[in-house]
Amino acid sequence: MSDAPAPDTLGAQLARFAVDVARDGVPDDVAASTRQRVLDVLGLCVASHRLETSAAIIDHVLDQGGHEQATIVGVPQRVTAAQAALVNGVLAHSLDYDDTHLPSVLHPSASVVPAALAAAEHAGADGALTVRAIAVGLEVAVRLGMAGYDQELGNSVFFEHGQHATSITGAMGSAVAASIIYGADEKGVLDALGLTASMASGIIEANRTGGTVKRLHCGLAAQAGVTAAQLARRGFTGPPTVLEGRFGFFEAWLHGRFFPEAVTDGLGKEWAVPGIFFKPYPANHFTHTSIDAGLALRARGIRAEDVASITIGAPTAVIRTIGAPLETKRAPQTGYQAQFSGPYAVVAGLLGGGGLGVGLDDFTDELAQEPRRRALMAIVDVVPDERCDAIYPHQFPAVVTLTTTSGDVLVEEVFTNRGGPQRPLSDEELACKFRDNVAGRISPDVADSVRRDVLGLDGATDVATLMARLTHFQSTPATPTEEESA
Repeated sequence: MSDAPAPDTLGAQLARFAVDVARDGVPDDVAASTRQRVLDVLGLCVASHRLETSAAIIDHVLDQGGHEQATIVGVPQRVTAAQAALVNGVLAHSLDYDDTHLPSVLHPSASVVPAALAAAEHAGADGALTVRAIAVGLEVAVRLGMAGYDQELGNSVFFEHGQHATSITGAMGSAVAASIIYGADEKGVLDALGLTASMASGIIEANRTGGTVKRLHCGLAAQAGVTAAQLARRGFTGPPTVLEGRFGFFEAWLHGRFFPEAVTDGLGKEWAVPGIFFKPYPANHFTHTSIDAGLALRARGIRAEDVASITIGAPTAVIRTIGAPLETKRAPQTGYQAQFSGPYAVVAGLLGGGGLGVGLDDFTDELAQEPRRRALMAIVDVVPDERCDAIYPHQFPAVVTLTTTSGDVLVEEVFTNRGGPQRPLSDEELACKFRDNVAGRISPDVADSVRRDVLGLDGATDVATLMARLTHFQSTPATPTEEESA
């Protein structure tokens, strides 16, 4: 049997792409975007230490023991690379503040970045290879996600089947990133994909009826990717037709309805990475344009006492997440539930907050139940809007109509998401988000050092120096988060 992968399979083409990039590098804009995503993920990992589920996953991993190979953010004790990838992936995704690719509605960085950093620390890889590996892993995750995006349906087939595409394709991207860092050739990358396909998973029922399991998804994906890359190095092999085969990835997950051109068209020439949306607000991405509308109404001088009613016009497909059942969305019991509430989002924007307009401290259990906010949420409706339907899922638009107590009608139309290519966050805004995420846990001087390290990652001899800056916190402010229930 030849050691070279079959050249015509989808997996072989991805493997060849990955190895070529590891050798030749990535375009400057891709590298710059990748470094910013590393900074974003590390800030989220720090911020997520406020959650009870974060303490639980850290305790679980530390209880397992193992060789000291890589760093968990915020933990002095090092653990195995796969364990570090697991914990940091959980931390990165737990606040619903990580980046999003549209229209696939994937959150690729929360699995790929933790997997690559853990593998790089374990392998002693330099920063340049780490950046290339992350970029490739993100690209693979997005392309596999887009292979499941049905343009006629206007939605991801993964989601239609109740599957969490983020963790499923994120595991595959993580495997490619880790394989490159461990020095795999084309066959090694393809084998890692073949192994990971039997480990990738995730269902999204928790989005509908509650539970904390979704916070595990990106961690499990990162762990699977690192583990698969390590097993492939030790001789485990996967099928060369792992993606398109009769019993392969796309048949298993999408029942054979997939779009292979999304995997291969422009591969190596056209990059999706720079177009992945950064999140400016720590809430479900569907709510962001409602927050923007609330902020705009606030800027127009509207006060809480001026409001008689508010109607959010939204894409029909998102209402089941942010507007139904309406009675529940008008009265979130917890800060986590508020992150998935359209009424809370527009009210939070109207009242104003921290960060880039609305920040982490605006989603607490106390604020979710605050009488003034409850009174405003009680007069918010969420309805389908045809103009929004025509744009979704390439953006998550909102048309917000506010009627004042004096009878005036004000309308804010927000058709593009802040943080995407049409309304990008500036370097300073991304730095502001990072500083907000780490405030109170690492000093401003350390935060600035981390940011400099990340933005100069291409020239670093290793990633261990960067990760070591994030092992000790000044303090751990107590903002516990509840069990999530819809």
